[in-house]
Amino acid sequence: MSDRGCLIAFEGIEGAGKSTHLARAAEALRTRGLTVVETREPGGTPLGAEMRRILMHRADAPTPLAELLLYLADRAQHIAEVIAPGLARGAVVLTDRFSASTIAYQGYGRELDVAMVTRLDAITRGDVSPALTVLFDCPVAVGLQRVRGDDRFHREQTAFHERVRAAFLNLARQAPERHCVIDATLPNDEVHRQVMAGVLQCLTQR
Repeated sequence: MSDRGCLIAFEGIEGAGKSTHLARAAEALRTRGLTVVETREPGGTPLGAEMRRILMHRADAPTPLAELLLYLADRAQHIAEVIAPGLARGAVVLTDRFSASTIAYQGYGRELDVAMVTRLDAITRGDVSPALTVLFDCPVAVGLQRVRGDDRFHREQTAFHERVRAAFLNLARQAPERHCVIDATLPNDEVHRQVMAGVLQCLTQR
């Protein structure tokens, strides 16, 4: 692994298990002596935590375009405060959601213009992009059965989540060399094994 650091995004629909496996991967990497930064979007910074509250829990939901812009504002702050400094000091930065979620949820889920969403995301993140995206895939019905909590996304119609899942899989097909797609219905230990195989391969190739 180079001294530049490495950004790895954990992605998937609601209930796919990305947050659980991110924490487990972080612990495993630390046992190997690596410096690891665990973070998430939205909410990886103090400002982002306020945006998360607005995005997830306000009764007066933002419009799709306002929602997109709030996520991008969160990303800009997140990169400046957490991701870029982590990469600069050579850390492995594991983020629970990044650009793929914006394209999948706001582009396809909310049915905004995908080209516009992609362009605005690219402007926001500049030259920062994941070396690897670990995509946890499972049927929507399975994911929603696992969900705990009551944020706005958990309450969306099944068709919304189907569009999001299809978008994630489409993004993975477009760039297979930068994705590790995992069947999230497998036993947890097997999912973890596959996560670590993908992550360690990514790190050794840098």
